[in-house]
Amino acid sequence: MASRCCRRWLGSLRPLSLALLLLAVAVAAAAAAGSPDRTAPSRPPLVLPLTLSYPNASRVASSRSRRALAEGGRPSARMRLHDDLLTNGYYTTRLYIGSPPQEFALIVDSGSTVTYVPCATCEQCGNHQDPRFQPDLSSTYSPVKCNVDCNCNNDKSQCTYERQYAEMSSSSGVLGEDIVSFGTESELKPQRAVFGCENSETGDLFSQHADGIMGLGRGQLSIMDQLVDKGVIGDSFSMCYGGMDIGGGAMVLGAMPTPPDMIFSPSDPVRSPYYNIELKEIHVAGKALRVDPTIFEGKYGTVLDSGTTYAYLPEPAFVAFKDAVTSKVHLLKKIRGPDPNYKDICFAGAGRNVSKLSEVFPNVDMVFGNGQKLSLSPENYLFRHSKVEGAYCLGVFQNGKDPTTLLGGIVVRNTLVTYDRHNEKIGFWKTNCSELWERLHIGGAPSPTPSGDPSSQADFSPAPAPSGLPEFDVGLITVYMSINVTYPNLKPHLHELAELLAKELEIDSRQVRVMNVTGQGNSTLIRWEIFPAGSSNAMSNATAMGIIYRLTQHHVQLPQNLGSYQLLEWNVQQPISRRSWLQEHVVSILVGVLLVILLSLSAFVGVYLWKKKFRGQAAYRPVDSVGPEQELQPL
Repeated sequence: MASRCCRRWLGSLRPLSLALLLLAVAVAAAAAAGSPDRTAPSRPPLVLPLTLSYPNASRVASSRSRRALAEGGRPSARMRLHDDLLTNGYYTTRLYIGSPPQEFALIVDSGSTVTYVPCATCEQCGNHQDPRFQPDLSSTYSPVKCNVDCNCNNDKSQCTYERQYAEMSSSSGVLGEDIVSFGTESELKPQRAVFGCENSETGDLFSQHADGIMGLGRGQLSIMDQLVDKGVIGDSFSMCYGGMDIGGGAMVLGAMPTPPDMIFSPSDPVRSPYYNIELKEIHVAGKALRVDPTIFEGKYGTVLDSGTTYAYLPEPAFVAFKDAVTSKVHLLKKIRGPDPNYKDICFAGAGRNVSKLSEVFPNVDMVFGNGQKLSLSPENYLFRHSKVEGAYCLGVFQNGKDPTTLLGGIVVRNTLVTYDRHNEKIGFWKTNCSELWERLHIGGAPSPTPSGDPSSQADFSPAPAPSGLPEFDVGLITVYMSINVTYPNLKPHLHELAELLAKELEIDSRQVRVMNVTGQGNSTLIRWEIFPAGSSNAMSNATAMGIIYRLTQHHVQLPQNLGSYQLLEWNVQQPISRRSWLQEHVVSILVGVLLVILLSLSAFVGVYLWKKKFRGQAAYRPVDSVGPEQELQPL
């Protein structure tokens, strides 16, 4: 199970220190200049001459006419989301920075207001998914020079940033400006943008696999604010998270077609600096929780945060929700959670099939201030128990003593969420996020690819991410991979490649075998087969899904001397029922036994005949020959 502290702004199980709380409240109340991130920075907020720094009423009013120009006929940046909410604790997208572009996997976070990646000069950065950003290798990079409106580094040459989060992680570094590209599916051309180049990171930011954060919140350094202020996209963005066991999803920066049956909730930027909704009631199995309707309006109200994993309710609402759900599943066995450090509420006996969970667990409705309802299926408030098959745990927790309601990504799985900042509302549309473009009838028009991206030169179409495997264990995974190799002959390096692949997939190297190698132009097509570990004839459905997901989402990183790869196709086979050694060799054993018996009988018969023949023949002696004397034995 993922850590509970995944960029949680208000949902930390460990309460914020009093100092941070006072700073956060002071920033919200006074509308001071600075980035409205989840907790106030420890030093004065950074202000750059990009836009006004705080989304208060005057800013909203003054910017409406300017931002309205960006609403119609503008391109959008269509981007894929990777990873899985509960396995990794976050979703990431691919961003390309610099010329030539350097690729990064960034957590999409609507509660953060700055985008940052590890810098090559970082003295305290963890080992992440991709190499660190090297400013010296980018011909278009320029530092944001120190000025009176920003905090500066020690030699007063460059602006700096600093961010702290509720789980006590932090990021700090310098600010730079470079060309940012949004991937191969984006209609939006690469744009210059300001971002953070990390020199230090702590806590979860240090240990996470992802490279950094893509800040989508309201603030001067937010990638959204920068693009909108340039007039290149509309003042809106959308995200769609994949369902349970599927992962992935899609994101659009800018306006996109709105489904006719999308429901909306008002979102007041003056109410709080975070993306909030007007939640009035929660219904479980059609009945409203017996709580004060104003309970969801405490402090920052009800906040929607893509960087938070679970949902967190004020204490009275959480107790009522827990009791209501538990009363509807009394036939299930209540068990302990997968992590002894947390008192999870879990139930066993619900079965493995996610599509049938609604037959066991109740549906939940969130009622907005305008009377519209967002219906939640069980996958929107449950997570799968990682140690007990067919068991699930509540993904809704008490938000300590904090009266804020915080809705993380679990609540909006398989839901298209549109943050319509221009019209101050947030929309929700239940859908299968793995089929989003088809359901919205959006064609896959060609889009600019960052120059130097190896995938742009490939002659093959990549395989799609897994949209769920059949509900059976897997006996064999077959993978077809195209590799753009730097070696003229790859075959001598196949063993090295197989070991690297196994290491990246976190499996034993003996499970990976090369079955076929074919050269096609500048690429080499390889067919791999991945077997279950050890003497087992099957791997679990979840293990197979994890292997395929790492491959499809390009979590496998090959060294530069082996080039780059694309996954073309994958398929799985059910395990063949494995017989015992005796069962597999019974015929051979029987044949061997029969041969031994026949040989034994032949030998016995041969000896018997030989003896009989020998006894039946008397030796010839002449009549007068002398023979041995025979003494008479006494009577």
